[in-house]
Amino acid sequence: MDAELTEYEDYRRCLADLARVNRLTLTHRATLAWLRRQAAALPAFSLLDVACGHGDFLRAVRRWARRAGKQATLVGLDLNPWSARAAREATAPEDEITYVTADVFDFRPATKLDFIVSSQFLHHLTDQQAASFLAWQEVHAARGWYVSDLHRHALAYFGFPVLATAARWHELVRWDGRVSIARSFRPAELRALAAAAGLRTEDVTVRWHPLFRLGLGRVKPPFP
Repeated sequence: MDAELTEYEDYRRCLADLARVNRLTLTHRATLAWLRRQAAALPAFSLLDVACGHGDFLRAVRRWARRAGKQATLVGLDLNPWSARAAREATAPEDEITYVTADVFDFRPATKLDFIVSSQFLHHLTDQQAASFLAWQEVHAARGWYVSDLHRHALAYFGFPVLATAARWHELVRWDGRVSIARSFRPAELRALAAAAGLRTEDVTVRWHPLFRLGLGRVKPPFP
């Protein structure tokens, strides 16, 4: 998508439409539920969202953290500098979310983050890159990480264009969505990527979630 858009306003509109897709298709529900479980006993935590796009997941985390009375240090990372600009414009200053422009493979946080998450990022990578990303998360997440991606399925592949056209989303969102579904995963493929990253079967969980989502999660043993 980044290579196709040459004007910031067009890019911003595309990200805003993707945020609407996320909301309508329940993209963030499973990731937020996972985070709630892992952070339930923590008064404070830090979180990195890789390929954060419009920042809509981080804003959802901020709303939940406020309601739950938790202190949350929230960071969004994206390769495209326009993403950070659009996310900042959509984020209220009092939300105190930091947006960083960097290649995740070059990014070295000063300290480990409690949690690292990503949404619909893995399918943009080659298998080797995807395994490297899972290994990168394992190094930099102190408590755990969660990858949410699409489930490759015929109903999703043929149904998404109908939904996207009816909703009048950006034409690139319509095209990119179908390509993304075609490049996405089935559960066994996610397990294979985890194994390629050096993780044991018992280290990770793979679960299906509505609507045609897969979650690959890793919870590290509790701190002593």
